[in-house]
Amino acid sequence: MAEARLAAGLWVAAYLARLAQANIPAYVLSRGDDTAGAVAVKCAHLDGTAALWMREWDFDTETRPWVAVETGPERDIDAAIARQRARDPDLWVLEIESRDGTTLLDQPGLI
Repeated sequence: MAEARLAAGLWVAAYLARLAQANIPAYVLSRGDDTAGAVAVKCAHLDGTAALWMREWDFDTETRPWVAVETGPERDIDAAIARQRARDPDLWVLEIESRDGTTLLDQPGLI
């Protein structure tokens, strides 16, 4: 039986609230499908670099952990996001601003 998943729109709202509690600025760059859209998180380090985080299936553990799928100059990350959005119009894209790279994606209890 497939794992029950939270609707993307609800997950995004909860994540944005958690970031606000931690005083981490966050923005919705692209709104995806409220029910089944995937979510990409761009972490801008405010020095011209960024990281792109997405959930990827881990076949060994049968989980979907958050993985930094790309890091580098912010313009390269923006180009990668544009390519992803061209392939998947249901994709949510969030941007957070964190000099030290804190995303809270690895925090226990985060939805």
